[in-house]
Amino acid sequence: MDLILWRHAEAEIGEPDEDRRLTAKGHKQAARMADWLDRVLPNGCKILVSPSMRTRQTAQALDRKFKIHPGLAQDATTASLLAAANWPESREPVVLVGHQPSLGQLAALLVSGTEQNWTIRKGNIWWIAQRERDDINTPFLRAVMTPDLLVK
Repeated sequence: MDLILWRHAEAEIGEPDEDRRLTAKGHKQAARMADWLDRVLPNGCKILVSPSMRTRQTAQALDRKFKIHPGLAQDATTASLLAAANWPESREPVVLVGHQPSLGQLAALLVSGTEQNWTIRKGNIWWIAQRERDDINTPFLRAVMTPDLLVK
């Protein structure tokens, strides 16, 4: 299974938190990452998005169907993210568009085996996959991509 963790792009400061919108820089970040993702994601990919405005706007840049999932809200836990993604049983790749600190904690858990407070920067993507050897599935970090590395 491939699990792609996409942190929302840069958003305005304000309240209520759920209604914060992307800044002009955030729209550019989301567009750059969406262009890259569109080239590398299979068509059958499942895209799940936190209910917040900034995550929905980030996902909209990809111009693919997505589903808003309450298990990815800002107060999400690693358990709720894993359940939403159906890790590791999902047959198709899954993109989770969400927030810190839960995305970083999930990345740490899957890559190191321990939940830690790792940081995924705004707009960045961490692509975690599984390798099967001798009937043992081992997660590994396939890619980390940042909008700063992509030129549009």
